[in-house]
Amino acid sequence: MRFILAVTAALAAQAAHAEDITAEIWVDNWFTVYANGDMVMEDPVSITTERSFNAETATFTVDLPAVIAIEAKDFKENDTGLEYIGTDRQQVGDGGMIAQFMDATTGELVAVTDADTKCLVVHYAPVDLSCADEANPVAGIGACAFVETDIPDDWTAVDFDDSDWPAATVHSAADVGPKDGYDEITWDSSAELIWGESLKQDNTLLCRITIGE
Repeated sequence: MRFILAVTAALAAQAAHAEDITAEIWVDNWFTVYANGDMVMEDPVSITTERSFNAETATFTVDLPAVIAIEAKDFKENDTGLEYIGTDRQQVGDGGMIAQFMDATTGELVAVTDADTKCLVVHYAPVDLSCADEANPVAGIGACAFVETDIPDDWTAVDFDDSDWPAATVHSAADVGPKDGYDEITWDSSAELIWGESLKQDNTLLCRITIGE
């Protein structure tokens, strides 16, 4: 029995190995990134900053294979999902995200955002886009109703079961219209812009990617 346990432990040690990973990410508007449950990146520009479109790069050490969990948010003033409320620019904003992960030593690409990324929408608003035309939009009323899903406490954990989460929706650059910061990074051709099904009404997403499998 001791021999079996020793072999099992040795195989586990071989399977999991620490690597330096460089992450490049662009999100409209704000994000945090976790690796195996530990936060390793956070957008330094507040989500309340107007036109806070910026790309970020960071290198971190993590045991591979690893689960990368990303919380991505599009800006909204309140639960209506609107921005610029009460002005002539009142509108439903739109989101979008792209990320790639490389071996920091070799530069080898290890993962990207694509249709294999799992993303759960936890805030959807407004339920009807006509909310943006209302003179006094009120969250939760009529077209300005919203749908909010509880965030699981352990959603960033390696062993969290995301099998029921939907796959991310891949969107074209023409649809997303990526803004400032996006062109500062040379994206691999396999890296795709993703979000929920609705670029406008899906406001907050939780996404998970496994790297180094």
